[in-house]
Amino acid sequence: MPVLLVIAVMWVVEVVDLLTPFSLDVFGIRPREVDHLAGIVLSPFLHAGFGHLLANTTALVVLGSLLALATRHLWIVTAGVIVVGGLGVWLTGAPNSVHIGASGLVYGYAAFLAVYGFVARHLKTAMVGVLVIVLYGSMLWGVLPLQAGVSWQGHLFGAVAGALLAVGLGRRDRR
Repeated sequence: MPVLLVIAVMWVVEVVDLLTPFSLDVFGIRPREVDHLAGIVLSPFLHAGFGHLLANTTALVVLGSLLALATRHLWIVTAGVIVVGGLGVWLTGAPNSVHIGASGLVYGYAAFLAVYGFVARHLKTAMVGVLVIVLYGSMLWGVLPLQAGVSWQGHLFGAVAGALLAVGLGRRDRR
């Protein structure tokens, strides 16, 4: 399963972060700092410890597997959510903050799955979307600035990127 490759890289990075004197988390998204644009791509692979990583891993396994099984768009959705969602965080995040973690990718996968089947008019993938809404609908609260230290911008822009990709790819696949 291709999503396991992405998750494996996240775990290797977190082990390196833990076992070496390097603090890799500084390479996350630093809003509006041009010197740190690479953080847009690096941030999903960086986590604030194994608890944070485990929470994202569980959702990524489920949602990434559903995405890979229901569509052929895993890699383009992954890349698109990372770049578009990360850019949204880079543009809107609080100054002097660092955003890390794969939760933007989780939100992007969930939003993509919730929207894609309906736009593409594919019954099977629409049913997957309904399942995702039922199982993960409470994630909606994560796009609001309700919890200190949690990047609601990452959640919001990951979901926006996933929904935009679902509309674009769904319209293309409907033809």
